[in-house]
Amino acid sequence: MHEGIEDFTMPDDEQARVAADALRMLADPTRLKLMWALLQGEENVACLADLTGARPTAVSQHLAKLRLAGLVTTRREGTFVYYSAADHHIKPLLEQVLSHAAHATGTPAPAEH
Repeated sequence: MHEGIEDFTMPDDEQARVAADALRMLADPTRLKLMWALLQGEENVACLADLTGARPTAVSQHLAKLRLAGLVTTRREGTFVYYSAADHHIKPLLEQVLSHAAHATGTPAPAEH
């Protein structure tokens, strides 16, 4: 069947695994909000807790998972640790899924920056 489709391609096993891992990490509302915030600039745990409405300890645990998945990076400045998105390739995905959510709920989508 696929032979008749011009330029048909499939991701290799490693690409599919990495993509599925990233989607699994983003399948949590708090982690999705954390990634959205970090795609707009680096922040510390206290600020991210305030932005997401989650407790700082919960935010730290979510950030640790995102970091292990390679979605966020850290930078230490004195006693503070600042988190940022590892890369911006995930931003269009979040924009699309949040746009879908806004459409489905009849609410405005978050503004792009």
